[in-house]
Amino acid sequence: MKDYKAFVKYSKAGPRYTSYPTAVEFGTHFTYEEYLRCLKDSKRELSLYFHLPFCRSACYFCGCNVIYTAKEESKKRYLKYLFRELEILSTILDTQKNVVQMHFGGGTPTFFSAGDLENLILKIKSTFPNFDTKAEISCEIDPRFLDDAQADVMVRNGFNRVSFGVQDFDARVQKEIHRIQSFELTKEALLKMRSRGIKSVNIDLIYGLPFQNLQSFKQTLEKIILLNPDRLAIFNYAHVPWLKKNMRKFDENTLPSPDVKLQILEYSEKFLGQNHYKMIGMDHFAKEDDELFKALQDNTLHRNFQGYTTKGGVDLVGVGLTSIGEGQGHYAQNFKDLKSYEEAIERGILPFERGVLLSEDDKLRKAVIMALMANFKLDIRGIEREFGIDFRVYFKEDLKALEEYSEFVSIDEDFIRVNETGSMLIRNIAMCFDAYLKNISEDKKVFSKTL
Repeated sequence: MKDYKAFVKYSKAGPRYTSYPTAVEFGTHFTYEEYLRCLKDSKRELSLYFHLPFCRSACYFCGCNVIYTAKEESKKRYLKYLFRELEILSTILDTQKNVVQMHFGGGTPTFFSAGDLENLILKIKSTFPNFDTKAEISCEIDPRFLDDAQADVMVRNGFNRVSFGVQDFDARVQKEIHRIQSFELTKEALLKMRSRGIKSVNIDLIYGLPFQNLQSFKQTLEKIILLNPDRLAIFNYAHVPWLKKNMRKFDENTLPSPDVKLQILEYSEKFLGQNHYKMIGMDHFAKEDDELFKALQDNTLHRNFQGYTTKGGVDLVGVGLTSIGEGQGHYAQNFKDLKSYEEAIERGILPFERGVLLSEDDKLRKAVIMALMANFKLDIRGIEREFGIDFRVYFKEDLKALEEYSEFVSIDEDFIRVNETGSMLIRNIAMCFDAYLKNISEDKKVFSKTL
């Protein structure tokens, strides 16, 4: 195992590049009228994201936009507004278009009752009647909130992929992050879905949490292998206490250092490789027969706000509080504040708050950054043909910035390639091509650390 202490110098604040430009650049300069025009004019197929933001209690590591409540009436009220948002959307967007992907995220989608979930699914399918026969239909699941009726609803309505949040099985870590979840409970929830025919199961883990170390994470991975998921997402904990109050509960001295985190990531890749999982991008792993791995081999892997996906070339439409949509030339985000969200819908308009219309430079840099983030390599000639540029002239200053990572990156006439060690620094490498970072002062707290 490498000594990563020298890598500490690379631990700097930087984006995760689930979008480019990043959400920091979203604003009201992208108007509601422009957003409507983008929705109306696009001819592309659809990917739908529904944000179900409620949780019973806080997980202190969580960076999601969540509402904590135990009140059923709050969830039912939210669904009424979600239904009205769909009705407004149907007057603007061609809802007859083919839907190739749908995802329920949160929050805790399975904090909603089976009946409420079914009513939502039926409303969606009546609004968007043309789901592709091979559509990916998925749901994030908290194993602590999953019963037989909910599982039946999902399977009966065509869900074919689920993602279980685990984070870590170590008892001390679980207590500190305020999420007690046993291996046995997780196994029971996973088998509940497997027994009903769900063939694709993902498990989410996080490294960089309080009290984690290499040995404790090894034990978590050994338990995960017993569950035999098809995919794993192993995320680097994003510590942003200036944005998320829950994170202020952590004693920062208990967080593992950057070199320990890199040891955990290196060991995870090695251990999972020995158990027939291949690393996909910077934080995903998949079995060789999984379509995520096949997409990596075919250079058709894409990255968006849901992580890595095989569904490129489609419009992502975000529905619900704080949801983000993505089109060929725009990003759009709904209100994060529930009161503002409801008021917009009561006025009969979409709850759009902010976004960005991509310039030609944005589109070019997005293509470069997303290729590096997804495939750890860039087809220089392909970029030149697509955008009509001389790569080395256009990106002269960016390539100079890349020289800092010369031991991790090779460049020839045709490709930029990131080596195995460099894949752990892929956010840093992608940052060299980000035109917006120079406008953000280093002392301004915006992004989490890359390591």
